[in-house]
Amino acid sequence: MPTYPARSQITLDDAVSIARTGDLWIFRGSSGADRAIQALTNAPVNHVGMAVVLDDLPPLMWHAELGKTLPDMWTGRHQRGVQLHDLRSAVQVWSARYGQRAWLRQISVPVSTEQEDQLLRTVARLDGTPFPSTAKLTGRWFAGRLPLSRKTARDRVPGGGGLESAYCAEVVAVTMEEMGLLEQRRRGSNWYDPGRFWSGDRLPLAPGVDFGGEIEVLLDDEDLATGRALGGTASAAPPE
Repeated sequence: MPTYPARSQITLDDAVSIARTGDLWIFRGSSGADRAIQALTNAPVNHVGMAVVLDDLPPLMWHAELGKTLPDMWTGRHQRGVQLHDLRSAVQVWSARYGQRAWLRQISVPVSTEQEDQLLRTVARLDGTPFPSTAKLTGRWFAGRLPLSRKTARDRVPGGGGLESAYCAEVVAVTMEEMGLLEQRRRGSNWYDPGRFWSGDRLPLAPGVDFGGEIEVLLDDEDLATGRALGGTASAAPPE
């Protein structure tokens, strides 16, 4: 698999062509909502998704967002919340409609058949889970930073039960935990925020798993035009 040095650049075409299941996609915007998330989490990014690359399908992105611009590839419907999107289309929409810059972090190891099966089970369980309200999102983020003794048992069990609502970092973290890419520690999934997946922070990765540094993904005029067409011509704040 081609690899690129940290902080390098790559075209969207090349990024899609080398995509592997488990790759991280990180986004940074400049809207008021974006900056609020970045300030709250003390991180330079505000959204994260994970690549899903399956036989006979184009590369996909697994994430959660408030918008429903693109069809969900699992259900075939336009829905809010946890979604499985065409990877290329998702990056085009997030860049063109929401004004987000995108980075790719490549996973260091290929996922096994067993991990892929667990990924699909997690997609089946979480797809369509609603995106939380702003107040609930903030509350859950703060709850994730409470001492363990003050959390409920449900808060502490990664992927335990069914999530009533889920935000982007939580979806990626739960999925990675279920696949065995992250260690399942006593902290709950609401401990994660988009900044945890940036190389400047540290993830509790399972032994043998690592991610490369950020590779900035560059979109050309055709990509941006496609993103505007897919997302509508009106500008909008990012649904994160």
